[in-house]
Amino acid sequence: MPALLSARHAGRPSSAVLLTLLVAVGAGSAGAVELEKICRYAANESAAAAASDDETARVRKYAPDRLVDVLHIKLDVTPDFRRRSIAGTATLRFAPIAKPLHTLRLDAVDLDVTAVRSSQAVKDFAVDRESLTIVFAEPVPVDAEAWVEIDYSAEPKKGLYFRTREMGFREEDEHLWSQGEPHEARHWYPAFDYPNEKSSTEVLLHVPADMTALSNGRLLGETTDEAGGLKTVHWRQDKPHANYLLCVVAGRLAKLEKQLGDLPLAFFTQPSLAEHAANSFADTADIIDFYQQETGVKYPWDKYYQSTISDFMWGGMENTSLTTLTQETLFDDATENVYTSRDLDAHETAHQWFGNYVTCKDWSHLWLNEGFATFYTLLYEGHKSGRDAMLYGLYTDARDRVLPQGDDRRPIVYRQYRRPFEQFDFRAYPKGSWVLHMLRSQLGDELYRRSIHSYLGRHAWGAVETEDLRESFEDVTGRTLDRFFDQWVYHAGHPKLKVSFKWLADEQLGHVHVEQEKSTDAAAHWFDFPVTLRFVVDGKTIDEDVEIDDHQHDFYVRLPGKPQIVRFDPDYSVLAEVEFDKPDAMLIAQLGDQSDVIGRVLACAALGKRKTAKSIAALKEALNNDPFFGVREEAAEALYAIRTDESFAALLDSRAQPDARVRHKVVQMIGRNYRPEAREAMLDVAANDANPALVASAIRALGKHGGPEVHAAIRTALASETFGNEPVGAAFQAIERLHDPALQADVIATLTARRDELRPAELELGLRALAAISDDDAHRDAAFDLLASYLTHPRDQLKRLAVDSLGQLGDERARAILEPLAVNPDGDRLAQAAADALEKLDEDVPAPPEEVAELRKQLRELKKEQEKLAATVKELRGKDEASGEELADESAKDETASAGGGE
Repeated sequence: MPALLSARHAGRPSSAVLLTLLVAVGAGSAGAVELEKICRYAANESAAAAASDDETARVRKYAPDRLVDVLHIKLDVTPDFRRRSIAGTATLRFAPIAKPLHTLRLDAVDLDVTAVRSSQAVKDFAVDRESLTIVFAEPVPVDAEAWVEIDYSAEPKKGLYFRTREMGFREEDEHLWSQGEPHEARHWYPAFDYPNEKSSTEVLLHVPADMTALSNGRLLGETTDEAGGLKTVHWRQDKPHANYLLCVVAGRLAKLEKQLGDLPLAFFTQPSLAEHAANSFADTADIIDFYQQETGVKYPWDKYYQSTISDFMWGGMENTSLTTLTQETLFDDATENVYTSRDLDAHETAHQWFGNYVTCKDWSHLWLNEGFATFYTLLYEGHKSGRDAMLYGLYTDARDRVLPQGDDRRPIVYRQYRRPFEQFDFRAYPKGSWVLHMLRSQLGDELYRRSIHSYLGRHAWGAVETEDLRESFEDVTGRTLDRFFDQWVYHAGHPKLKVSFKWLADEQLGHVHVEQEKSTDAAAHWFDFPVTLRFVVDGKTIDEDVEIDDHQHDFYVRLPGKPQIVRFDPDYSVLAEVEFDKPDAMLIAQLGDQSDVIGRVLACAALGKRKTAKSIAALKEALNNDPFFGVREEAAEALYAIRTDESFAALLDSRAQPDARVRHKVVQMIGRNYRPEAREAMLDVAANDANPALVASAIRALGKHGGPEVHAAIRTALASETFGNEPVGAAFQAIERLHDPALQADVIATLTARRDELRPAELELGLRALAAISDDDAHRDAAFDLLASYLTHPRDQLKRLAVDSLGQLGDERARAILEPLAVNPDGDRLAQAAADALEKLDEDVPAPPEEVAELRKQLRELKKEQEKLAATVKELRGKDEASGEELADESAKDETASAGGGE
């Protein structure tokens, strides 16, 4: 799933972390919501796994055996939008690989299988909660093609998602969509659900005649049954792809079209959003063209379609030839260039080569999907906006995502995860991207491209692991790369370096001392890498290439004079934490070097720790005149970090920025200050700036302040109407921070009047704000009534948000509402939310009810155990009454084809 993106690479912000690149939106002031929308970036789950000592996390995971080769999957299915169910027939064509096959096992979760047919005589079949097992009368011979047809129905809780009017969506926007990665496909059709198995696929989808139906591959035809009112849409994906990449989207969709040579391109979205869709589709053709040239491999599929979908849990999903995207990625022109969909578009498109054309064999090698997609997104940004933009993306990925994880002991290739989603973290995305950048830096662009071309050519349509990539690089370059892959991919961590410089005037030598810190981890090692030392003397650049491979190094370089600038790794080719203390004069000279964008960025960060007049003047100059927006943003951050009257005045003087991204950053940095002048500046932005992103940042910042003018600005924001309504959400955040019950009536009025208009992100912020400011007896009743009313909302997501807010409110009356909802929380998100809310209530109850709270907790756990026991007894009785002993005995004797092993 998708990538890490910087604060400007997104649609409007939301209050929830969605994972994945990867679109991230920086919110602004302290109290603001920081959002990341990425592919499937699961940082929280990964961090929890890293901190866990649970022995289950130590079990190594491997791809399951392939006892059969799946040749083709055909789905002929009819979704029922009213019942949110699906029914139809799945056909699998396969051939045993090494041994005759007596028993075929398919992943199938909660599917109601009514019939099984086959080219071979079927002796029996059995269904449980996780799988479908088919027993043949005679073993299927090796290499003999066979097929099974399975009639089934399902009301899937995962894998296939409906968005209907009964759920609170507009009727004209009704749609459904599927999500396969990592193991969700098995919830809506039977399959071998693991990425080491690939096949061609085919989908016949029967939908209402006024709907559009999309799937992988090429359209074979459409027919309409006038009597039944259904349209049959037939898609076929001829080239093999992994099961998790099979996708369907169906609904009333608006369409934008383009053409790249003979390749059809299209962008679909809900009709109510259509006027804003073109912005997110603008770069797709150029992205594909760039990737074709960069890889030397023509786009490998029949078409490239993209479709936005509602309430997507991720930023995007790279289904083969049909990418699904969160509708949150859409933005309008009013936000200028603060937001963009380009990074999300580039990331998902890169997956059509890296992840779809070649696919990781198992989730331990996920970086071969996500690291590549993240790196090629940066390569495209360099193509589009210049090399400085690519390097700045690498810098922010390292600073914000990778280097803070220095104590994480898990390498990129890691098999001891408990759940696949634990792999979708910084190791697969930005660190994997950095590994590729370091390879490219060491080998050079041309050798790198030739190696990637070889890798893709050798493994086209196949499943790969890291050694396949290493071998391709070694065969093309002649280099031995065992050490490189060992330290960067198979071991954890990154170098931590202390660098110092001393000018030896008598000898005319520059002395650079480098000290490498070694982790206390028993498996730690000294990193070994080449790096460049750069000296600038009176405008002349002198480079010295050196090798770091031990604890300490001392390098002496003869120079024509004392250097004004000294740089360690000026090409930014090594992923490392580098501490290099320099005098102000050297940093100011470095900040002025227009040829070195990373040097200027690093100089900003260092000068932000110096409270001198010269450092403030240099930063103000960079903020207003540097040619690269990223340096200007970093200068604004540095001026805020200094926190003196002079640095604050420099920010105030720099509000008139022609680039909205920089103007936005300046507003955020001013807003972080608790000063009367900051309050006045934020009121001015809120009242007069036409950009809703800047207005939202200003409103959030006003949450530090109070008074009638602030309340008036917040009320204006609550009533504002913009695409996405970001200022409304910001007003809720400001209210929560102010913690002023005087604004309760405004919150309730907005949540009541606009509950069908605002998106869940803004409504969540409103519900949270209401609970936060209503914690006194005078206001609790009104808040309780409003929150309870949201429990009847047709959208499950809003019910969960209301449940969570009831727990936050701390009103004991909520217990009677929450306890019935909290039954059997395993796998039920609303029930789990209710259980969590009850725990909050238990925490808020004053002493002595510690014992009561524990008893309540034990009672809930007892109820769960009783339900599990009842289910077990029912299953045992069914087995006892059944006459399936022969089936079980024969299944134990013969080969069983199975997928999903241990995942």
